[in-house]
Amino acid sequence: MNPFISICIPAYKNSNYLEVLFRSIAIQTFKDFEVIVSDDSPGEDVEGICKKYASVFPLHYGRNTIPKMSPANWNESIRRSSGRWIKLMHDDDWFSSDNSLASFAEAARNQQAAFIFSGFWLYENGDKKRNYIIDAFTERSLRSSPLHLFKQNYIGHPSTTLIKNIRSEWYDERIKWVVDIEFYIRCLNESDFYCLKQPLVNIGTGSEQITKQVFRKIEVEIPENIYLLNKLGTAILKNMVVYDYYWRLLRNVKIRKMKDITDHCKSMEVPAEIKAMVNFQRNISLQVLNVGLFSKTLMAIFYFRFLFLNKRNVNTSTTVKDHS
Repeated sequence: MNPFISICIPAYKNSNYLEVLFRSIAIQTFKDFEVIVSDDSPGEDVEGICKKYASVFPLHYGRNTIPKMSPANWNESIRRSSGRWIKLMHDDDWFSSDNSLASFAEAARNQQAAFIFSGFWLYENGDKKRNYIIDAFTERSLRSSPLHLFKQNYIGHPSTTLIKNIRSEWYDERIKWVVDIEFYIRCLNESDFYCLKQPLVNIGTGSEQITKQVFRKIEVEIPENIYLLNKLGTAILKNMVVYDYYWRLLRNVKIRKMKDITDHCKSMEVPAEIKAMVNFQRNISLQVLNVGLFSKTLMAIFYFRFLFLNKRNVNTSTTVKDHS
């Protein structure tokens, strides 16, 4: 019989943190699970840790001959699983208590949602910094539209999630920086969600993480976000949260001309809305654009101009169609 939960761990060299995760798994009161480790590591340290714990809980280890990298290795760990629910756990994250998995399982059994997530404790270089639990207002906002994730990733790292194993497509392997946001929006567009109001997972962060390494890197953030906009459709820019996100993106990575974008998006179509935003911002100094209140005011003016022009174009198109 298939386990209720597959704990899927895409591993890469973090043997010390991985053992912390394994120790947190070993003490879970809920036992109907399997552990899947998909190893991208060049050495044998991760395999050694897995052999140590193979007699403690059901553990299936596999090494990738050719490293798959994130997020392909996430998908590989999921592909090897057989559980009814998928609990992705990054190898530098761990459960915050012995009842964490039981809380996830109880929610999965008692709720109709196919997407569950919890609060979390955030650690930085081993030191506990703060916890995060979604509030009622944010929950209502996400229920009204998952596009509110463009304002902030309120769900958190993938390790906070428990997802029903009914999906044919998981994480988009063409992106890294926005991969979790894209996936969450896709999931929340397709099913309801349930949020556990306890920090059930500890999230480890450090300088070696991908998100730290590519932060504010124009060659990463620009092509991935243009790809995301094309994938979701430019109509999402009608949501002010999304519009503001792209406004701040262009400002923060210091886009001053279209060539700054096209140099990194050679195989992509850059939406006209982004071109218009660039042409507007280029006439304003970055020093001024970085003044929060002034930038927000300019963004709002340009956003309502965008809505007006978009509505006028739709009306004109409808008029022409009616007369034909």
